[in-house]
Amino acid sequence: MRKITALLIAFVLTFSFAGCSSNQEEQKPAESPSNRAEPAPSESPSGSETSAPADDSSQGQSAGDESNILVAYFSWADNAVIEGDVDAVTSPSVTAPGNVQQLAGWVQEKTGGDLFSIQVTEPYPSGWDECLERANQERAEDARPELTAAVENMNDYDTVFLGYPNWWYGAPMALLSFLEENDLSNKQIYLFCSHGTGGLAGSVEDIQAVLPDSAVLSDNVFDVYEEEAASSQNAILDWLAELGY
Repeated sequence: MRKITALLIAFVLTFSFAGCSSNQEEQKPAESPSNRAEPAPSESPSGSETSAPADDSSQGQSAGDESNILVAYFSWADNAVIEGDVDAVTSPSVTAPGNVQQLAGWVQEKTGGDLFSIQVTEPYPSGWDECLERANQERAEDARPELTAAVENMNDYDTVFLGYPNWWYGAPMALLSFLEENDLSNKQIYLFCSHGTGGLAGSVEDIQAVLPDSAVLSDNVFDVYEEEAASSQNAILDWLAELGY
């Protein structure tokens, strides 16, 4: 009788131990890629997190982020009624894409900024003499030509690239309209300009005069002769690299 009782007790203990072991094994999750701990980012000596360098073209923005850079430009080609007798060889500034438009495209491609063409409601003539007459009249009157559109989300930008041609020894008055209609307070501004033999003339001073005091206008201006604008891609990219883009 004692032997039978001892055997029963031993059998019960063995079964209970096996059951406990089985439950412990079932509760332990299998390791998979979804529940493994990700490695912590390495830290620099200063304690800041480090990661792989961002692509230069994104300027540190994540994919899908809206750009904080605006590339706004005024181009004769975007603001003229093209007549049938305009010669594309002798009038490259007024035929598409136009000197300034082409420069703006290269800036936009490199910086990833948003492109905005400054356009007037009353287009300019495509003839040189006729356009000169109107431009001189606007300058004499200190006019502000009406524009077709304004930048709706200007507050989203902290850097603005402004492109323009030197229009008879100064900035186009339509460019000044744009600057006065859009709040550029607390923004970093860079200029790029296509011109003839007059160089930048008084265009930078014209722009500075209408900017808010809080805007930061860089004195590092890119300028190129209109005859060389079409072949200046490397030059403007070098300028952008100097600025950190």
